[in-house]
Amino acid sequence: MSSQIAAAAAQQTWDFLPAADGDAFAAGVARRLDQAVAERRIWNVHGLIVLRQGRLVIERYFEGRDRARGVGDLGTVAFTAETPHDLRSCSKSIVALLYGIALAQGRVPAPEQPLLASFPDYADLASPERSQLTIQHVLTMTMGTDWDESSLPYSDPRNSEIAMDDAPDRYRYILERAIVDTPGAHWTYCGGATALLARLIATGSGKPLHDFARAYLFDPLGMGPTQWATGSDGEPFAASGARMSLRDFARIGALMLDGGRWAGRQIVPADWITRCTTPAVSADELRRYGYQWFLIDVGFGKPKGWAVGRLERMWMAQGEGGQRLFIIPALQLIIAVTAGNYERDDQSLPPTRILREIVLASVE
Repeated sequence: MSSQIAAAAAQQTWDFLPAADGDAFAAGVARRLDQAVAERRIWNVHGLIVLRQGRLVIERYFEGRDRARGVGDLGTVAFTAETPHDLRSCSKSIVALLYGIALAQGRVPAPEQPLLASFPDYADLASPERSQLTIQHVLTMTMGTDWDESSLPYSDPRNSEIAMDDAPDRYRYILERAIVDTPGAHWTYCGGATALLARLIATGSGKPLHDFARAYLFDPLGMGPTQWATGSDGEPFAASGARMSLRDFARIGALMLDGGRWAGRQIVPADWITRCTTPAVSADELRRYGYQWFLIDVGFGKPKGWAVGRLERMWMAQGEGGQRLFIIPALQLIIAVTAGNYERDDQSLPPTRILREIVLASVE
C-alpha cells in the first residue's frame, strides 16, 4: 500500500470534535456566513473550515469554477471534504515548515550560512555583492535582488516568477538577478526565494520536494492524497504548486497552533515555528514577515474610544485566488479558506470578510 493510499484511509475520520450544542460562537459564524452568501458579500469561495480550541466550529463547501496550477481551467467543481485544491502561494509557508524539518535532520544549511556556498554549481556567479547573501535573506525574502512579481500579473511573461519557470535553468535565473538593494534591508515578494529553499531540501535529503513533504510532514499529519505541480523541466513550482483538501490545509494550522506537534508527536521543531512567526521585516504598512509566513495584528470587538476592542497577533499563509490560512493563537482559532478568484483585483475581499465580518464578529 502506498503512503498516499494509507494516508487517505487514515483520513476517513475527521480529527476534530464538533462544537458543543448551543455554542454561541458556532451559531454566530453559521448565521453570518449564510447572510454573507445570501447578500453576495463573498463570492466563489470553495470551502471554509473554522476550528477553535481543537473543535470544529464550521465546515462548509460550495460549488464554483476552479483552476489548477500547471493544468489550467477545471470548469465548475462541486467541492467536498475530499476535493483537492490549489494552495497557490500558501505553498511558501509549507516549504518553510519543510525547511525546518530538514534543518533538524542536518540536511540543509542553517539560516546564518552563506547562500552561494550551498549552490556550488553556480560558483561562476560569485561576486562581492552576492557574498553578502545568506539563507536568512532567502527565508525572509530580503535578498535585495531585482525581482518583480507584484506589479505584473502572472499571465505576463515578464513577471519574474513566470520568467523563472520559463528559464532554461530556474536556479541560475534566480541567483543571477542583480542585487539592487542591501540584503536584509527590505522585503520583496519573491517566489524565487522559495524555489531556492525547496532546492536545498531536495539536494540535502535526496528526495523530490513532494516526496520529502509526504514522508516527514503530510503522512505524519494523516493527510489524504496531495500533489505538488511541476514545470516542464520537472522541477516543482515550490512557491505555488501544493494541492490538497481543505481538511488537510486546516491540519497545517492545527500543527502550527500546537507548536509543531500533532497527536503528541513533534513534527516541526517548536523553535522553528517560533522563528517562522517572529517578525523579521515589514512587508507593508500592515503586514510583517517571518520565515515565509505573514504576521499581522487584527482588531475586533467593541471599540473603546479611539481604540479597537481587542488586538491580537495573527499568522497568515496567503495564496492567489483567495487561499488563506489564518491562525490567531490567543483565540486558539484557525480559519482555512479556499476560493477561485484568480487574477481578480477584488480577490482579497471574500477571505477578509470571512475573517472580520463572519468569524471575528462572532467572538464574544
